[in-house]
Amino acid sequence: MLTIDETHDPALLSWVESANDHADFPIQNLPLGVVSHLGGPGRGAIAIGEMVLDLAALAASGLLEGDAQAAAEAGCGESLNALLALGHLPRRALRRAVSALLAAGSAHRDAIEGLLIPMAQTRPQLPARIGDYSDFYVGIHHAQGVGALFRPDQPLLPNYKHIPIGYHGRASTVRTSDTPLVRPHGQIRDAATGAVRYEPTARLDFELELGLWIARGNPLGSPIPLARAHDHMAGLTLLNDWSARDIQAWEYQPLGPFQSKSFLTTVSPWIVTCEALAPFRLAQPARPQGDPRLLPYLFDEADQAHGALGLELRATLASAAMRRAGTAPLELCRTQARAMYWTLGQMVAHHTANGCALESGDLLGTGTISGAEAGTRGSLLEITRGGADPLALPGGETRTFLEDGDEVALHGRFVAPGRRAIGFGACRGIVMPPALV
Repeated sequence: MLTIDETHDPALLSWVESANDHADFPIQNLPLGVVSHLGGPGRGAIAIGEMVLDLAALAASGLLEGDAQAAAEAGCGESLNALLALGHLPRRALRRAVSALLAAGSAHRDAIEGLLIPMAQTRPQLPARIGDYSDFYVGIHHAQGVGALFRPDQPLLPNYKHIPIGYHGRASTVRTSDTPLVRPHGQIRDAATGAVRYEPTARLDFELELGLWIARGNPLGSPIPLARAHDHMAGLTLLNDWSARDIQAWEYQPLGPFQSKSFLTTVSPWIVTCEALAPFRLAQPARPQGDPRLLPYLFDEADQAHGALGLELRATLASAAMRRAGTAPLELCRTQARAMYWTLGQMVAHHTANGCALESGDLLGTGTISGAEAGTRGSLLEITRGGADPLALPGGETRTFLEDGDEVALHGRFVAPGRRAIGFGACRGIVMPPALV
């Protein structure tokens, strides 16, 4: 799974000119997705610079064979579930074949050029049918920061360092970038009077997360061992777990988030595959001395050696007034994926440890990824300390939580010394006024 090959060569260039200086989609990336073209149905595609390669047309071209052909055929339709279910060997074969076809000097340029579509003429879709969505809480600095607001004497609950905490999310409201966020209504308790009302949230927040797409599933009753977890991972996306903090504060005990999270989850539409991520794998940071010893099902030497990622993450905000004035978005935070206390593999192993069946196309969120220092916190709840420290925006505006017209964008770049950086593409959303009820 962690094989580095010719497709990762930082000197590799493409005859697709827009790929060679592209921030997210150079030839070293080749992420998978589903797009519609000119109002037609969705179909599988690969991003290369400002173009997309149509997988159905590629499968019919006669240019592929073996596992690469099987992968392209599985990815022809309106979702990539069948392709993801094939596992990493066919995905790697397709990646190597497409890389060779798109590389500078390819003898097949004339045959491939007609299979490319300008990205601007397409509309991204969800890359897979999501049967289930679960969200974890692996960012320890977020857990500590939020905990300190409500439990100053015990920011981390006793179970945090023993078990990857998670909750079951709402798959039907996961949407791709640029889906408008309608400000949700919910039950809210007035802290001063104790009165409970049904009204629009006043404490709308973003959460900077990653989403992990599941490749092959597992049979019911058969846990996935941590040593095999990477065989069940397809790749990553950016994920914004929008949150209504006032609704959450009233509903979360005793069973956790419900309507405060289920109104919308935004993801970037391209799956950056595990094959593309091989050069960016890092050792998981050592646990601090005194932390509890991991139970055997959550420990694997290879996962500790390669389970972290060289990934820079940040979030920006542009209010409606800022966009009208042409003001650049304000950076809310900048952090690193290495701030995750639990690895992606540990998430998969724990999710299935009780025999839970994952399926191809399932989505696992990491939870908010924050750093320990100011400027690295991945939610307004932390940035403004629950609203106590308003954030200053250009032009004199301030924010404690999101207001109507605000646009939040997440950004991510995989970086490693001597390697070509790759990214995810857009993960944006604009807050719209609440619907009339």
